[in-house]
Amino acid sequence: MKRIFLFLATNIAVMLVLSVVLSLLGADRFLTAQGLNIPMLVVFSAIVGFTGSIFSLLISKPMAKWSTGARVIETPTTSDEQWLVGTVRRFAEKAGIGMPEIAVYEGEPNAFATGAFKNSSLVAVSTGLLQSMTREEVEAVIGHEISHVANGDMVTLTLIQGVVNTFVVFLSRVVGYVVDRAVFKTERGVGPGYYITVFVSQLVFGIAASIIVAWFSRQREFRADAGAAGLMNTPSPMISALRRLGGIEPGALPESFQASGIAEGHHKFLGLFASHPPIAERIAALESRKP
Repeated sequence: MKRIFLFLATNIAVMLVLSVVLSLLGADRFLTAQGLNIPMLVVFSAIVGFTGSIFSLLISKPMAKWSTGARVIETPTTSDEQWLVGTVRRFAEKAGIGMPEIAVYEGEPNAFATGAFKNSSLVAVSTGLLQSMTREEVEAVIGHEISHVANGDMVTLTLIQGVVNTFVVFLSRVVGYVVDRAVFKTERGVGPGYYITVFVSQLVFGIAASIIVAWFSRQREFRADAGAAGLMNTPSPMISALRRLGGIEPGALPESFQASGIAEGHHKFLGLFASHPPIAERIAALESRKP
């Protein structure tokens, strides 16, 4: 529940702050005496929607390090770190991307990849993952994360988030204007009812929008699993890693980069918000790739 709250709060907070700032700067000129100027409202909505999502993407790496307390491996000091760096380098070269930063953080079994650019990404694994899995299984997980980077999943989801944010901003202001006129009977300009309705509508529509983004995220997970199978020339290690994760409580990840992690928590009652498909479905998809 905390992860869902952080994700929604961050995204919605950025949009609300941008909306207020732009309004104070006089950017809400879509409000006219004759009604709403739809073309200007579309431009305003796109600015708020995409700025928020792009800003979140650009700060994803430092936020990931700060949120998890991840330690970046600058120079490997142990044989395990040397193996980890070598594995990431081998898969990055095979996938055709720049060498990511590599980090380790304390926590239950999980991993994630984040970053705004393919050639400047971050791949992090937890101590729980390294301790509970075989090296072949860890390689599969790393391949999964490298595939997220190579597929441009962070950028793709950012653009999708920007589009749905745009609709959220646009629709909340249309609803606010209609309610202000029909319910609060404001005849000239807009009254307090408009601003209250916009605020509430943006919260509600923001939650609905996160369901759409989560659906797209789940589809990207299947592709990243397939990417790991391709990097290892067999789906078996990824299947084994997923089966092991299915019996282990996955570690929580901050929502700003959870969509590029390896495991999703067991929040069945919030299934619509899950960024990952059920492990059984992912295993079935990989099993179908076997010759």
